[in-house]
Amino acid sequence: MTKTRARVLLPNRGQMEFRASDLESLLPEGHRARLVWAYVERQDLSRFYAGIRAVDGGVGRSAIAPEILLALWLYATLDGVGSARAVSRLIESHDAYRWLCGGVQVNHHTLSDFRKDQGEGLDELLSVSIASLMAAGVVKLKQVAQDGMRVRASAGAGSFRRKEKLEGYLEAARAEVARLKAEVEADPAQAERAREAARLRAAKEREARLEKALARLPEIEAIKQRQGKNPDQARASMTDAEATVMKMGDGGFRPAYNPQLASDADSLVIVGVEVATVGSDQGQMVPMIEQVTARCGRLPEAWLVDGGYVGHEQIEQASQSTVVYGPVPQPKNKAVDPHQAKAGDSEAVAAWRQRMGTDEAKVIYKRRAATAECVNAHSRNRGLQQFRVRGLAKVKCVMLIFALAHNLMRMVSLAPELLGVGIGASAVPGIGV
Repeated sequence: MTKTRARVLLPNRGQMEFRASDLESLLPEGHRARLVWAYVERQDLSRFYAGIRAVDGGVGRSAIAPEILLALWLYATLDGVGSARAVSRLIESHDAYRWLCGGVQVNHHTLSDFRKDQGEGLDELLSVSIASLMAAGVVKLKQVAQDGMRVRASAGAGSFRRKEKLEGYLEAARAEVARLKAEVEADPAQAERAREAARLRAAKEREARLEKALARLPEIEAIKQRQGKNPDQARASMTDAEATVMKMGDGGFRPAYNPQLASDADSLVIVGVEVATVGSDQGQMVPMIEQVTARCGRLPEAWLVDGGYVGHEQIEQASQSTVVYGPVPQPKNKAVDPHQAKAGDSEAVAAWRQRMGTDEAKVIYKRRAATAECVNAHSRNRGLQQFRVRGLAKVKCVMLIFALAHNLMRMVSLAPELLGVGIGASAVPGIGV
C-alpha cells in the first residue's frame, strides 16, 4: 500500500510583502498611547516651548514638539522603560511608540536632554494635574500619606573616595585639562583638534564631578557626626556626588536616593514629590506638608506617616498645619503607657501621643499602608528599581515623570471625562493605578 504524503503550507519568510497602512490605524480606540496623547495635547506646554530657538521665518532645523517627547516618556514610564536608548529602539519597532512620534525621528540624545532639562515644566504640570483632579472632586486632601522609597543610584560602591583621594584625583584632572587645552590650541590639524576637543570635554566633566564630590564631603561629615560616627571616614562618589550609601530593603548598603511621595488616601493620586539624599526619613515631613499646601492651595486635614518621621520637632511644626497620625515609639519599660503625655512633652506632642491611643486614630492610621505602600509598589512595578541618571536635579525629573504617569492613570480610572476620549480594552491593564 502506497503511503500518501500530507500536503501542507510551510512558511516562506523570504518572500517580499507590500502593505499599505497608516499610523492612525495601528492602534485601536482607547489604547493607552491614545490616552497619553489626549492628556498631553490638553496641557499648557508654554514653559517647554520657551527654550526652543527655531522660529517661523528663522534659520535652523525645526525642533521636535515637546508634546511628542513628553508623551514618549509618559508612555515609556507606564511601560516600565526608563532608558532613553531603549525608548529610541522601541520607536523603530513598537507600534505605540511609532504612533506617538507620528513619523518624527527622535533619537536618544533628544529624549535624554528633554528629561533632564525640564524640571520646572514637569513640576508645573504635576500641580496642574492635581488641580484638575481637585476640581473634579477626586482629590479631597482629607488624609494624605507620605512615605519614602530608597532607589539605587547610577553609581557603583567603588566610586566612593575619602577627601585625600578626591583631592589627588582633582589635582590630576586639572593638570589633564590644562594639558589638553594647550594641545587643542597648538594643533593646526582640524580632525585631530576635534578629537582633542572631545577628550578635553571629557576631562572637564571629570574635573567637575570631582569638585562636586569634594563640595559634598562637609555635608556627609556632618551626618556622620550626628550619627556618632567618625567624620574622617566620610566618602563621596566620583560619578554621582549627590548619591549616598543607604541601607536598602534587603539589608545591604548601596549608593541610592530616597524619593519621597505624598498621596491622597481617597484617590491614590500623588500630590507631592521630593527626593532626599539621606537614608533617613527624619526631617522630611514638614517640607512635604509645605509643598503639598503650596501645590494644592490648601492644607491637608490629616497627615499619615510611619515611625521614621515622628520626631518631636517635626510633629510640633506639622501640628500647626494639620493633624499628624504616626506610631508612638514603644518605651523600654513595658509598664509605661506610651500614649500618656510625658513631663517634657510640648502641647502638640502630648496631643499626638493621646490621639494615637484612640480607636479612631488606629482606624485612620491603617489607611497609610493602603495608600503609600500601594503607590510605591506601583512605582516599583513600573521600573523604579534604579535610576538611569546622575545628580539630584535629574533624579527629581525622573520622579516627576513617574508622578505624572501615575496620576494620568488615576485620571483615566476616576475622571476620564478630563481626557475627553473613550476607554478601550487595550487600556485596561494600566487603568487601576
